[in-house]
Amino acid sequence: MIFAGCDVGSLSAEAALISNGSLLSYHIMKARPKPEASANEVMNSALEAAGLSWKDISFCVSTGYGREGIPFADDHVSEISCHGKGAQWLVPSVRTVIDVGGQDCKAIRVDSHGALVNFIMNDKCAAGTGRFLEGMGKTLGLDLEELAALALRSETPLSITSVCSVFTEIEALCMVNEGKELADIAAGVNQAMARRIKSLVARIGIEEDVCFTGGVAKNAGVVQSMEEMLGIAVLQLPEDPQIVGALGAALFAREKYGT
Repeated sequence: MIFAGCDVGSLSAEAALISNGSLLSYHIMKARPKPEASANEVMNSALEAAGLSWKDISFCVSTGYGREGIPFADDHVSEISCHGKGAQWLVPSVRTVIDVGGQDCKAIRVDSHGALVNFIMNDKCAAGTGRFLEGMGKTLGLDLEELAALALRSETPLSITSVCSVFTEIEALCMVNEGKELADIAAGVNQAMARRIKSLVARIGIEEDVCFTGGVAKNAGVVQSMEEMLGIAVLQLPEDPQIVGALGAALFAREKYGT
């Protein structure tokens, strides 16, 4: 049997297919303005990659902010539960999941079965989210990949003190105009983001092992800064960290089909 998960967020959409306890295929794409369009396109791509069709899906669960606008889903589950479920399935020792998405940041605690124990989310400010990095990249004239790679070359990261994402962009722009090295500014951006994430995680406590999920988990500079600030190693997941929500949704689809 084939079980599907579809995660539609503010910046990206992901789909994952599982069968017999294995990940069959997945796909990641930039989100369209309408959640339904994103969901259809990303699921079609995941099915094509597995050589399957829509009729092969036994049960589908949607997640993400657009989860209620996906007509082909049989049920929907919050992204918090899905990220916890997906991460713990990939690495059974995981107990704390840090999910940094396009518009929010979440710290999630799970048990040995991937069930939700506790969680906390940031407020509505963009600081500490994917949109924060996207905005800082535009300010520095860099895409997200360039921002991440450049930061790793810095030997003297600059301190960015503003707590508001808008003021942070202004602060970074002033540094550019002062002739500061872009690599040092980029590293300062990563550290500023890591500080915001650390303050959020500290409010529910950290239980090892810890992993990152979401698109920001691909930014090695942010992950490195988090490890330094937390004083622990962040586990690297065996699959793309951006698909964890969709994978968790597929796992919930398998559970719901069996009930």
